[in-house]
Amino acid sequence: MKKTKLFLLALVCFGMSMNAQEKITIKGHVKFIEEGFKVSVFQRIGTSTKVLAETVVNPDHTYSVEVPVSEPGQAIVDCGKWQSVNVWLEDENLDIDFRGLDTAKIKIKNPPFVYIKGGKNNEVMNLINFEGYRSYQRMIAISQAAYRAKFQDDKEKQKLSVAMYDMSGENMSAYMRYIVEHFADRNSVLVAIASLSGEKDKALVDAALAQLEQQSEVSKTLVNQYRKEQAEKRERMERMKVGKPAPAFVCQNPKGKKLSPADFKGKVLVLDFWASWCGPCRQEIPHMKKFYEEFKGKDVEFLSVSIDAKEPAWRKAMKEENMAWPQGWVKDAGKEVMSLYQFGGIPFILVLDKDGNIYKKNVRGEGIKNAVQECLDGKKAAAPKAIGGMSMMGAAMM
Repeated sequence: MKKTKLFLLALVCFGMSMNAQEKITIKGHVKFIEEGFKVSVFQRIGTSTKVLAETVVNPDHTYSVEVPVSEPGQAIVDCGKWQSVNVWLEDENLDIDFRGLDTAKIKIKNPPFVYIKGGKNNEVMNLINFEGYRSYQRMIAISQAAYRAKFQDDKEKQKLSVAMYDMSGENMSAYMRYIVEHFADRNSVLVAIASLSGEKDKALVDAALAQLEQQSEVSKTLVNQYRKEQAEKRERMERMKVGKPAPAFVCQNPKGKKLSPADFKGKVLVLDFWASWCGPCRQEIPHMKKFYEEFKGKDVEFLSVSIDAKEPAWRKAMKEENMAWPQGWVKDAGKEVMSLYQFGGIPFILVLDKDGNIYKKNVRGEGIKNAVQECLDGKKAAAPKAIGGMSMMGAAMM
């Protein structure tokens, strides 16, 4: 089961008259620091990051930062890149203490839970964050138990692990439903609402949104914007369904010439989005090389597209990896293709059929070979099985 990623709700409320403060103060204490240790506040909007405020922790281990609030919404408070917590920015000053620098001899990315002292909106954020934290701990426990367990068949071991992950995910979804049902009187409930299934939880979500929009003009504007964003999201997801034409885009090859998936129509295409800095991407390259050789002369092509922010980094990695198939690079650090193809993490590998339609998404390892062979054999494409549960709070986007 792949790592899931954090739900970050971008609530952009145009022309709204707000009751929120123009600025809020976030302050607290950091137990372990080093020189230049910073606390920063930022938002993720789509594939970009917007830093709202930043400060260096004082020698006495305290910090205080004023954060501009132009519109209510979720943000992340990061402590020295060791810990972070999701907060709701609106009209509540916040007091947040961090442990800070990891002082362990063996550093494992599993920081302790961070509690927010604030008001009603951030009481909800504490509930959401705590369940996200506990979900992460369950995932670790499941992985450790499965690793230590003795099975005669590795497939059975994997099957049990996936079932346990799904149970954990459903447990988290049930917890989010509880929050949505009982805390629809405050704007931060939108973070929990965003984690639920649009179809399965439609009645609950509709009821919560109807209750929330009655609270204030600010709430009404937020609900209207949320509904608009969800409609746009559904439209984008529909475009990326199996069987739909792969979205058109243009990248440049190493000689500076334009290249696009449309250039490979008539062949099955393995389309790989990657970057030089992405370890898992580069771990997939040996598989790609192997399959490239196996499918030579069999109406199969490969195209790797780098989302590196800087062209020299792409060229250096491309030279190091010595990939024999066509290579491309997009100049905007992948923002356009990430939006078009609806992915937030890499490697993101797809198989397109000979007509340029999406045959399979998010394939890795032997799954690449199997998808290509099934496509060549004319086997009907099957939609991927949905994984139950909310994404893990606090997971990295990439």
